[in-house]
Amino acid sequence: MNIYADNAATTKLSKSVINEMVYYMENVNGNPSSLYETGQKAKEALEDARQRVANILNCEAREIYFTSGGSESDNQAIISAARIGEKKGKKHIISTAFEHHAVLHTLKKLEKEGFEITLLDVHEEGVVTPKQVEDAIRDDTALVTIMYANNEIGTIQPIKEIGEICRKKGVLFHSDAVQAVGHIKVDVQKDNVDMLSVSAHKFHGPKGCGILYAKRNIVLTNIIEGGAQERGKRAGTENIPGIMGMTKALEEAVASIDENAQHIIPLRDKLIDGLNSISYSELNGDRYKRVPATVNFCFEGIEGESLLLLLDDKGIAVSSGSACTSGSLDPSHVLLAIGRPHEVAHGSLRISLGDDITEEEIDYIIKSVKEVVEYLRNMSPFWKDLMSGKRQHVFAE
Repeated sequence: MNIYADNAATTKLSKSVINEMVYYMENVNGNPSSLYETGQKAKEALEDARQRVANILNCEAREIYFTSGGSESDNQAIISAARIGEKKGKKHIISTAFEHHAVLHTLKKLEKEGFEITLLDVHEEGVVTPKQVEDAIRDDTALVTIMYANNEIGTIQPIKEIGEICRKKGVLFHSDAVQAVGHIKVDVQKDNVDMLSVSAHKFHGPKGCGILYAKRNIVLTNIIEGGAQERGKRAGTENIPGIMGMTKALEEAVASIDENAQHIIPLRDKLIDGLNSISYSELNGDRYKRVPATVNFCFEGIEGESLLLLLDDKGIAVSSGSACTSGSLDPSHVLLAIGRPHEVAHGSLRISLGDDITEEEIDYIIKSVKEVVEYLRNMSPFWKDLMSGKRQHVFAE
């Protein structure tokens, strides 16, 4: 049996998205900046996609900018808010300790420029509270940037309530919604966000395509110079086939949100119950305040890398954390942020289910994880120390 269960890292293109992209590759070859008919045909497609995306996110078409993905969108949103705040003497930014590195590394860069960064605690449940945000906002706060759903443990943040606080305090609010859009309902008006980042390959669209929503009164800072594309805010000839594929994928994903949730959530909960039955294991993050498809567990006495490689031998593709840091030997910063000690954070497993997951596949995943965990523990000196009492267990049996 072969099961792809790393959809938080990337998703496969749907057949209809492939067909959409091929059509535009074959039939719409012009540069949208060209004035002749072939170019204007591409321009029309581009603006049609912009309006369709705006309809889904509930904003104006002129508030949608096409980018290369979530990382670029995060960078531009945060840097833009920082420059706006800087002009007003505001150089304080609030975020959380378990953001994606596209956010954290950008904040670290701004910190070197004299900005003060406050990273809020997300507690064991992996959720920041609106009161934490309200208490952290100061007169010199330029931006609050908090992810909609965490990319490793899947927990959903109270974005609407945080947005209300930011509006009341007159502070810009950005959310990295890469793991949320296409999986749960996102509405930029109801959610009170000023900027929002989206990436196509998380909802069966192409890699290398993304969206930045920026409220119309926000003056964006260019991070790519060289042309007048995207109303002068993002240089580079637009990737028409990619953008059209992304738009098609987004429409399909949003149309299927309720249906997919009804299918996946019971299977996800069965998976959680099955993995919970393994001794000295624990689910990471709140059980219910999470996106439908993502489950993250820690197992005492094993290494996550060994776990995922042995599961791969059994035909199961999963992750030990974020795809962006999978080459690192350091424990996940997300798991450390929710209070997992280093030795437990090393033994993590992220399973992110596809829309077409079956109960038979869930049963196979549970069975396989149990077998691999037992195998690895039996050959681990660390586990023997735990069981003999030389070391103390972190989790209850």
